[in-house]
Amino acid sequence: MAMTIRQARASDSADLRRAFIELQEAERTLHDSRLPGEAVAGAYLEWLAAQVRENGGAIFVAHEDGIFRGFIAGWIVADDHLIETPDSNRFGLISDLCVLEAARGRGIAQQLLAAAERQLAQHGVTRLRIGALAANAAARAAYLKYGFSPYEIVFEKRVAGG
Repeated sequence: MAMTIRQARASDSADLRRAFIELQEAERTLHDSRLPGEAVAGAYLEWLAAQVRENGGAIFVAHEDGIFRGFIAGWIVADDHLIETPDSNRFGLISDLCVLEAARGRGIAQQLLAAAERQLAQHGVTRLRIGALAANAAARAAYLKYGFSPYEIVFEKRVAGG
């Protein structure tokens, strides 16, 4: 099957919405902090487009034989953490990666990650970062396969009575 990875266009908005909702609903099964996808999709996708536009990023979509299969979004983050090196303070952030459930296991995530990496590297980024819910074993495995390694781990505890 022929795979095409390209930058998203306005005409991809319905596919991006559908994929975001699928991603959000899958994450809702993994953690109770996630809101319903349908309730936040519009606002989130507007925010995502603004981050990409304002921070040297891109949204890429994957099509297999003309059928939408997933997307990735990322941009450049410039922090000023005094205890970190300059190259650690300016990095490419992969904020979202979704391969539709029906298309998983075909290496599409790896191809989307490569497209985002190439795009961000053109802007002088030497580090990429991506997050995953701790319970999302499939995402963590895909990221490790691509060459990511754990950087920071965030712990959470519910406060008694909260």
